[in-house]
Amino acid sequence: MNLKCRDPCPGSCGANAECRVVSHTPTCVCVAGFTGDPFTQCVVQQPEQLPQERPTPCVPSPCGPNAVCREQNGAGSCTCLPDYVGNPYEGCRPECVLNTDCAPNRACIRNRCQDPCPGTCGPNADCQVVNHLPSCTCRPGYTGDPFRYCTLQPPERKHFSECPQNRACLNQKCVDPCPGPCGQNTRCEVINHTPPPRPAAPVVVDPCVPSPCGPNSQCRDIGGAPSCSCLANYMGVPPNCRPECSINSECPSNRACMREKCRDPCPGSCGAGAQCSVINHTPVCTCPEGYTGDPFTNCFPKPPPPAEPVQSDPCNPSPCGPNAQCQDGTCTCLLEYQGDPYSGCRPECVLSTDCPRNRACIRNKCADPCPGTCGQGATCDVVNHIPICSCPQGTSGNPFVQCRPVPRT
Repeated sequence: MNLKCRDPCPGSCGANAECRVVSHTPTCVCVAGFTGDPFTQCVVQQPEQLPQERPTPCVPSPCGPNAVCREQNGAGSCTCLPDYVGNPYEGCRPECVLNTDCAPNRACIRNRCQDPCPGTCGPNADCQVVNHLPSCTCRPGYTGDPFRYCTLQPPERKHFSECPQNRACLNQKCVDPCPGPCGQNTRCEVINHTPPPRPAAPVVVDPCVPSPCGPNSQCRDIGGAPSCSCLANYMGVPPNCRPECSINSECPSNRACMREKCRDPCPGSCGAGAQCSVINHTPVCTCPEGYTGDPFTNCFPKPPPPAEPVQSDPCNPSPCGPNAQCQDGTCTCLLEYQGDPYSGCRPECVLSTDCPRNRACIRNKCADPCPGTCGQGATCDVVNHIPICSCPQGTSGNPFVQCRPVPRT
């Protein structure tokens, strides 16, 4: 809130309502004996109008990302969203992200392994998938651009000739067909109006069309065989070429993923005269010893001490690191901080993922999130750092307010 970590509860709930923060979001509930809209006002609950509330096992949701919770027989059942796969209690993912996640005759289209042929080739053309890529060819008896349109090959024209055997009918005239068909220093003979055919020119086949190398790679024709290699700045072996990194976690902790390369994030991050160190992929700017100011803008030399003699203070300047205090030249971490006080102290946790799965990060401490979360008579279980309230067997009600024994019939 306003770039500060603050309690979001003040001002969120109405009168006679309690506020609890669950996953950074304020949740308002009426206190015991009251009912109404907890975000506006809770009024005294009439005993004869007490509703029989059903437990809601899906609030809060026990499911992971990209999963949905549905109530089945009074318990929460998690399933992956459509087009997602995986363990719904930990997190679901799409079927594919890259072509290499699919079979060679399929391509990754909108996070699904699908046939890339439909809509690729023109009429009268056939499509084959080679290493995730569609390849179009005209059908036998057709010619043209297979990606646009293939047309029937025109039939060979046959001319009726009334010329002598050593002449051919060209442009309705009997002429010698020899000039031109034969090569230099050769003799041409006309047999039945036709000169001997020239040797057919060799057909050059490019082994790189279509490319068998896959994405992020290049193909070279070496001796009539394709040679595949990854493009510059890519690593791996075709067809599985990939960049050095896509996210920071794929780099060492003192590097950050910048334009698909693990690089030093410090250049250009700090101000003049400041020192930069990388902590968990993030540049941290500090002014060097003897300098002061804003390390992100400019560090300048500290002003000289006053000329008059002053009593020596071993704590001025402080030899301690961040979040540490100095007393008689000895550094100790602040309360609820830990680490080396001379280099810097840190809290026990910043995110819930820094704690065991049955604990949550509460005010920078790994603590049990259950106390104060559930109502009277309810039980609390911690699943993936999140408290889940439920009424024990033989009771019913809203586990966030109160569980009462089920009346015997």
